[in-house]
Amino acid sequence: MNQHVMSEPDMSNLAMDQTVVSTTLESVNQLQEIFKLQRSASRQPPLSLKSRLESLHKLEQILITHQDDIAGAINKDFGNRSSQETLMLEIFGLLGGIKYSRKMLKKWMKPQKRHVGLSFFGAKNTVVPQPKGVVGIISPWNYPLFLALSPCISALGAGNRCVIKMASNSQHLCRLLAKLVGEQFNDDVLAIIPGVSANDFNELDWDHLVFTGSSGVGKKVMTAAAKNLTPVTLELGGKSPTIITNDYNLKKAVSRVLFAKLLNAGQTCVAPDHIYIPRNKVAEFVKIAKEIVSSRYKDITNTDYTAIIDEKAYTRIKETRQDAIARGAEVINLLNGVEFNDEKRKMSPHLVLNSTEDMLIMQEEIFGPLLPVIAYDNLEDVVDKINQGDRPLAIYIYSDNKVSQQCVINNTMSGGICINDSMLHVAQHDLPFGGIGNSGMGHYHGQDGFTEFSKLRPIFKQAKLSLVLLMAPPYGKTFQRMTKSILQWKLY
Repeated sequence: MNQHVMSEPDMSNLAMDQTVVSTTLESVNQLQEIFKLQRSASRQPPLSLKSRLESLHKLEQILITHQDDIAGAINKDFGNRSSQETLMLEIFGLLGGIKYSRKMLKKWMKPQKRHVGLSFFGAKNTVVPQPKGVVGIISPWNYPLFLALSPCISALGAGNRCVIKMASNSQHLCRLLAKLVGEQFNDDVLAIIPGVSANDFNELDWDHLVFTGSSGVGKKVMTAAAKNLTPVTLELGGKSPTIITNDYNLKKAVSRVLFAKLLNAGQTCVAPDHIYIPRNKVAEFVKIAKEIVSSRYKDITNTDYTAIIDEKAYTRIKETRQDAIARGAEVINLLNGVEFNDEKRKMSPHLVLNSTEDMLIMQEEIFGPLLPVIAYDNLEDVVDKINQGDRPLAIYIYSDNKVSQQCVINNTMSGGICINDSMLHVAQHDLPFGGIGNSGMGHYHGQDGFTEFSKLRPIFKQAKLSLVLLMAPPYGKTFQRMTKSILQWKLY
């Protein structure tokens, strides 16, 4: 098993700087050593179905046996996140993904027969999925467990070896997972390495690289990967819009939207970023929103309400709110009591009315408990507005009208779409999850993840008799007859 799990460095005195430096150097050496080990192992015959199923079972047992420890570590990293949210948003989804992959893996691994074209009578075409090799996974802090292990499930199922780099804001969880994974997996299959910098991780010659985070950093990751011609999967987020139409029950829509928006205090890449409301229903929307949020969270001291991850993010969200106010927006607090708790890095959920394009809140992904409310008169205007921006990771439409649903589906483009709910497409194991354009590239989950981390290797097997040689030089009447016949055949 993994012999490289490091203990937590002592940060209790001014010698901290040297401890951090030595730990980082140790981490870099460890990364390079494990990468070489995995690269060598990946050049051997592919892992069997049995070995892959055993790896997935080990991950499953780690999650089941240590769920309380995992939730506790994430709570420490955030400053406050309830164990219930961790179970619901991270552990349950991973367990479902593992079970689905274990059930389907034998089928996914089977060679696929393909049609044989032209004059190759008796020949056979086959596509064999084979592992790419060593997959590097860079996960963010907002869903530190799910976004580290979800692509890992797909990659291990496809027979790859994996190294995971977790965010600097997730070090309690990172060191716990490094220990737990190290106890169950050999380094040549899976390793999690604390203390590694993004630059050191990116420069290695991965066979595939997965990054989840901002678009700006995603571009840097892709630039680094291009030096080694490394294929990438990028999950980058963006400003995912929500639309409520006049025909849909407003209370039902508000209840579902706010549940999704306020999970993890809005720190979710597929959270509803802003919402379009029919102009005649804005006042009613505000009233219902206040009632629903107050019934779920008494005030911001509620332990069910997650803290903002760090001081930098907390300050950014407060400044975004203040910028909107300064530029003429009406900001509505949805909870009673104080709006901010600076010590615990908590901000009350707010609606932002009368937002304009010059405000920060409409230019950047919010990633917090602020929800701009935009009044509209007709659906076509909303579609045009969405198409003026970058393609989002998700679009949410609440409507029972099929014409309205198809208007949004057919005339916009996004990574995914939910009808009459928000974010739940991510929890579907047989749907691909991924962005497009500025919101990312590539997919994982289920069979699409298996395919993403596989090389679909084409194999052509010639028949005993090759008619192709009838077309060999010298070219003459035989070639002409063969050509004439081929042009008249129905090839498919």
